[in-house]
Amino acid sequence: MSDRDLGDMMWAEACALIERAERLHRRFFSPSASAAQHASWEPPVDMFENEREVLVVAVLPGVAREDLEVYVDANELVVRGLRRMPKIGRGTAIRRLEVPYGRFERRIALSGALFRLHRWELANGCLSLSLSKQP
Repeated sequence: MSDRDLGDMMWAEACALIERAERLHRRFFSPSASAAQHASWEPPVDMFENEREVLVVAVLPGVAREDLEVYVDANELVVRGLRRMPKIGRGTAIRRLEVPYGRFERRIALSGALFRLHRWELANGCLSLSLSKQP
């Protein structure tokens, strides 16, 4: 087998893997009847900590404040809500649907300290949470 044949074979295999990953992604994030009642996706988060507080930033573009619930439950931070599908006209075909819609929930384990949700802000598609450490 020549180097070119090996390269072509590897390229074909890589393309097939990408296609399978895209199919899985579409199936995982496709809206369904059960998604209306149960969380169907988790938003990505960044977390930063210093001696006084923990800052959590969740990526939630298109989520309205009234569709969002945030609270501390024991040693977990819970962020849950709903990203609604945009209004589309009758007869409109969906050509691509990569952004997850429907109910979401993210539970983040917190360290052994006690935390209080100090403040939160939803701006520019990001939810910023400040959790103060309790003595």
